[in-house]
Amino acid sequence: MTTNEIAEIKSLLQEPKNIVIVPHKNPDGDAMGSTLGLLHYLNLYNHDAVVITPNNYPHFLQWLPGNDSVINFEKHASKAAHLIKKSDLIFTLDFNALHRIGQMEQHVLSANAIKILIDHHQQPDAYAKYRYSEPSICSTCQMVYHFIDMLKDTDKINRSIATCLYTGIMTDTGSFRFPSTTSETHKIIASLIDKGANNAQIHSNVYDTNSYSKLQLLGCAMNNLEIIKEYNTAYITLSQEELDTYNYKKGDTEGVVNYGLSVNGIKFAAIFIENQAEGIIKISLRSKGAIDVNTIARTHFNGGGHINAAGGRSTLSMEKTLEKFKLILPQYSNDLQS
Repeated sequence: MTTNEIAEIKSLLQEPKNIVIVPHKNPDGDAMGSTLGLLHYLNLYNHDAVVITPNNYPHFLQWLPGNDSVINFEKHASKAAHLIKKSDLIFTLDFNALHRIGQMEQHVLSANAIKILIDHHQQPDAYAKYRYSEPSICSTCQMVYHFIDMLKDTDKINRSIATCLYTGIMTDTGSFRFPSTTSETHKIIASLIDKGANNAQIHSNVYDTNSYSKLQLLGCAMNNLEIIKEYNTAYITLSQEELDTYNYKKGDTEGVVNYGLSVNGIKFAAIFIENQAEGIIKISLRSKGAIDVNTIARTHFNGGGHINAAGGRSTLSMEKTLEKFKLILPQYSNDLQS
């Protein structure tokens, strides 16, 4: 984002505006942390700002400051559509293509509001007037911190903002263990703790809230883990029947794919989760080193993301999806076997 663009945005924010802040469908910790963190910042300037999510999000994020003000488009479509239509500014956070917001897409696309993108995924679409896009940064929450810094306002970061941004950075870096975690990330984390983020409590709120059925589902996933030694690849499947058996709730499979990647010698891991209601197999991909799962997701599974973490979907059956997955592995044998 250029100096002139920052000056223009700062000018736009001088007077109170109607502002809508949007995360992607099935928002995760980074999506909710960044949108709510930005909401609290904008509230300091008396803007009429609101976070509108395309659908619901996991219970382990519903303690975040500002959660009670979030509008769920699936549940309150008319109200949400009205707010989008009358908005002056729309911030889209943690996604780079409007199809990622499902049924909200046409509402946002047709709105006269100035659109501002803040996101760290590769190859953003050109729907926003202002784009702050940086795939090398570990999380959108860190980018929101930088955005506030660009506006010369880090001194205004309070406990609520710090808590939200810390949560998103923590979750999107796998508790600071992924390669995208830099010394700059740790400096920002230190600053957020100084400004009131309770790191131990945040970690407990996110990770220490497992239900018995969720742990049973994890056991089922581990039992379904398969290894393809020739390609240093692991994959996990979860059928709709298995999800139903263990009373699946949104967020229960968050991070499960990483168990496959944790197996000694594994460089590439995937999880395939059946969703009969949408008629798809949801796919999450993870990798180590130079294995580019963003390319794999975009090329084969109508998805995308980052080099080492991406997602996609398949409209084939679980059996056919797995067949397709296994057939594409030889195309990447040089990276997988090196």
